[in-house]
Amino acid sequence: MAKSGVFDPDPTDNLKKELRRLVTAIVENSSSDEEIGFIECVDEAVKILQDLKEGRTRTHGSYSVMKSGFDSCPKEFNCPISKRIMMDPVIISTGKTYDRASIQKWLTAGNRTCPETHQVLSHTVLTPNHLVRDMITQWCNNHGLSVPGPSPVQYVDENGLTEADRSHFRSLLRKLSLSSSSITEVKESASTLRSLTKKNPSFRAVFGESSTAIPELLTPITRAKNGTDPNLHEDLITTLLNLSIHDDNKKLAVETPNVIPVLLDALRSGTIETRANAAAALFTLSALDSNKLVIGKAGGLKPLIELLEEGHSLAMKDVASAIFNLCIVHENKTRAVRDGAVGVILDKINDWVLVDELLAILAMLSSNQTAIEEMCDLGAVSCLLSLIKETTSAQNKENCIAILYAICFNDRTKWREMREEESLYGTLTWLGQNGTSRARRKANGILDRINRPVNRTHTA
Repeated sequence: MAKSGVFDPDPTDNLKKELRRLVTAIVENSSSDEEIGFIECVDEAVKILQDLKEGRTRTHGSYSVMKSGFDSCPKEFNCPISKRIMMDPVIISTGKTYDRASIQKWLTAGNRTCPETHQVLSHTVLTPNHLVRDMITQWCNNHGLSVPGPSPVQYVDENGLTEADRSHFRSLLRKLSLSSSSITEVKESASTLRSLTKKNPSFRAVFGESSTAIPELLTPITRAKNGTDPNLHEDLITTLLNLSIHDDNKKLAVETPNVIPVLLDALRSGTIETRANAAAALFTLSALDSNKLVIGKAGGLKPLIELLEEGHSLAMKDVASAIFNLCIVHENKTRAVRDGAVGVILDKINDWVLVDELLAILAMLSSNQTAIEEMCDLGAVSCLLSLIKETTSAQNKENCIAILYAICFNDRTKWREMREEESLYGTLTWLGQNGTSRARRKANGILDRINRPVNRTHTA
């Protein structure tokens, strides 16, 4: 008589069969566009390997059962994302139903739209769809199948991040700040943070939750004695740019020691990509008026003007935007003029470089008396009159005439040049009739002033 259990099946046979099927599915779907489904297969395979290692068995709820028994289920029971039967159907704000695990991965990736309708979600609360769940249960019972149980999920917080996401974030910062980290670990961590903060706005927000996060990010720069690796430097500065886009981080970043000095140093000594991104960071941070003052007082305008003068096409627009933002406050106009902005800007305008942006800055600086004097000395009148005739932009014409108006009311020696232009081409009269309302007002104000009879004092 055979011993009891000699012919009992190996309790791990089902797991092994599932693992073989999963491996086949992974290989077949490795080039598929269904990334979430592919990841689920990999996750399930890892779980089975762990079960085998620890001697656990399963009876239902696995991928292989889903794949074999549920292929014929009504399409309404399949998740629109994973294309598989829903284990835990939930409703999002647009009214569409998805499997919880799939839609949470969608949200964690930074998406805030409905995958099907592309509508922006009014909130990210996931509501269980008990009706669909009951229908799936009934269908499974009618077909002799075990009801699929929900996969373990990590619930997302208000920023759309799981605890695993936050743990990963903290781990990356630790590698940047620990002196024991290898240069390879530091570079990989910086590159990953750059990517995460670019693709997922939620990771930008996390920086604002701790006063130590930004200092940890900058540790490889602040503790470097012989300079920072160029690629590492670029990744760190770009991450700083990315996190500065988040409104709640702007004040925190500027108030964090070393942030502004690090950005100003990057403007001078980084690669051109790093310098452009440092300028872009200063532009985004200067959205707050209080930050404009801090950046200006720290000497932020001089390196920006120097970079503008160099004329790298990759950096010009970000540099001009940063200078414009900073010069909105009166104190920074004085600093910009002192640091040579007028001459650099006129040179670029004469070369037809970034005319729209630089004319706007020059118009802003024209409220400064020293700036007006420099413009007169550098031949701005003829340059601006020529631009009025040559540009097709109504805004550019308006900025030109606004600057000329300021010159006219501050320097009578330029009236003759304006009269000659008017006599030859009628430029001011034309703009007084055809420009924007502000341009017409300024042009007619100049005409009125330069055409006034000169008062002479007669003596007997």
